[in-house]
Amino acid sequence: MATALPTESKNNLKHVEWMWKSNPNPWSKSEPAQWSHYSDVENLIIEEAFLDKKPKAILDDYYIDFQDNLQVLNTDYNRQRPVKRVVRNREDKHLRETRFMDLPTTSARSFGGEYGWISPFVVEVRRDLRIKTNELPSKKPDMIPTLVEKAANGIIEEGKYLGKEREAEKMANMLREKKNKDMKEVWKCCAYLYSLESFLYQSLNAAMRLVGDKDKEDEWRSKIRTLGPFCLLLWDDPIHIKMKTDTVLYRGAKLKPEQIAAYETMVNNPDEHRSFQAFSSCSRNRQKAEEFGNTLFIMEVKGAFIADLSKLSEYPNEEEELITPGVCFRVKKVEFDRKKNKHFVYLELLQNPS
Repeated sequence: MATALPTESKNNLKHVEWMWKSNPNPWSKSEPAQWSHYSDVENLIIEEAFLDKKPKAILDDYYIDFQDNLQVLNTDYNRQRPVKRVVRNREDKHLRETRFMDLPTTSARSFGGEYGWISPFVVEVRRDLRIKTNELPSKKPDMIPTLVEKAANGIIEEGKYLGKEREAEKMANMLREKKNKDMKEVWKCCAYLYSLESFLYQSLNAAMRLVGDKDKEDEWRSKIRTLGPFCLLLWDDPIHIKMKTDTVLYRGAKLKPEQIAAYETMVNNPDEHRSFQAFSSCSRNRQKAEEFGNTLFIMEVKGAFIADLSKLSEYPNEEEELITPGVCFRVKKVEFDRKKNKHFVYLELLQNPS
């Protein structure tokens, strides 16, 4: 069973949150105060600098002045906003809608073709790294330092491309701290980084979901070198080595009519299977998942590799479970609830239907 990262670490936010005043006029005395959240990685950067008693924390677009409790634009000192540090239990942490909904893609379907139990993205990553099937880091620990360094470098390169260099450096350094640890510790770090609200999980999944779209092949293949090593470390889970069974998971989604129609068509073909090609975050909590989007996936797990991230995540109340890329499914039925104005798509998950 996965365990949480050390609570005394500066790389932990379970009771601390930094916020910035987001009113159109942050200095207005007449408007009710509106406070917005920094991203998880920005919070880590700010809190580390605060605990180290530094005068300021440098972010990609702003810096935080601890003496005056201000957010200041890096390129214009006069553009300032108040900030505050909130210490509280994680239970009242805001929910993350985008994490439990499908990222937009150009594909008419929100799932990939049936490639088997290994994602083509993972296959291409192994090919790019020249790693054979029996040479995964969980089997050959001497590979870990090199792969961790490649993953860290790839995160930094991707962060630079997105204008998130400081966030990328923070995550890369956290991963490098595990370079000489065993694969379980490396995987827990990767799972923790994936669970954070950052560009990392968004960019990785956006690329992986393009697999099968011929018009986007160059786009997803371009991410193999930068995000591939991290993807492989997260995929090579040495902890959840037994397939999960007899579990029901939920995931909200905002689907287009043609996407819903694709699932409805599959109902009439019970032997037809498809597979999710990206890491897919789901929740054990139906009520929370039902808050998101116009569609609720209700997934009955018959036997699949799924990782429980709730004990590693900064958001344990989300009850997050991570479906491994390549897990197959068939559609049992599609219903529409007029009262809730929501489609319910019932899936049956299998690691490999053959």
